[in-house]
Amino acid sequence: MPRFAANLSMMFNEVPFLDRFAAAADAGFDAVEFLFPYEHRPEEIGARLAKHGLTQALFNLPPGDWSGGERGLAALPGREEELAAGTARALDYAAATGVTRLHLMAGIADPADPAARARYRDAVIRTAETLAHHGIDLLLEPINGRDMPGYFLNDVDAAAAFIAGLGIGNVRLQFDIYHCQIIHGDVTMRLRRLIRQIGHVQIASVPSRHEPDGEELNYPFLFDELDRLGYAGIVGCEYRPRGRTEDGLAWFAGRGR
Repeated sequence: MPRFAANLSMMFNEVPFLDRFAAAADAGFDAVEFLFPYEHRPEEIGARLAKHGLTQALFNLPPGDWSGGERGLAALPGREEELAAGTARALDYAAATGVTRLHLMAGIADPADPAARARYRDAVIRTAETLAHHGIDLLLEPINGRDMPGYFLNDVDAAAAFIAGLGIGNVRLQFDIYHCQIIHGDVTMRLRRLIRQIGHVQIASVPSRHEPDGEELNYPFLFDELDRLGYAGIVGCEYRPRGRTEDGLAWFAGRGR
């Protein structure tokens, strides 16, 4: 059975962010992830992880002006210095949390634009090189256009081909099953084909993005498939609970620590 990480940006929203670490541990999770930690000091995050015996599975590099609609900087020409500064900031949090995977968001840009493509490639190469010095993998996640219209990296197969073409050891695919199902479908065959590139998996039901306990996808089958494929990473629970988080954890019963 895969190891699961509670996504604290979406789950346990019944309590303030720093209290969600305790809530996740009490619910049986031994790992967590979240979108961004930057509203809190690195030492605060690290202390909560240590206190509750939790592994930090993943978080995102700074995305630019999130409240203003930005969704990453990597494919945006002219934002090189801001991305480099954000990477340095993220490394402070990586040191405090022990995280070994960081996600680089591409941004809102046309994937057919040569300038955006060139900028994205350069950003990935430079950021991966920086993270490699700290033993950290750089993850790239395709995101569906329904949830994030105009997102640059919006195709799982194209992302996998891009990563393969780079041939950089610490650049891995962040395979969000929810996004893959909406973009392409045929999730199981893509898992089988791409498993060696995958550095992190995320889950949610489709189409609602609620608990992984029904709707289009057969998650018990997919969890078994991950085991059959020898996936040794963590599965991030990036879903929005229908109600109180604890009330929707029947799917997780028996799978925690």
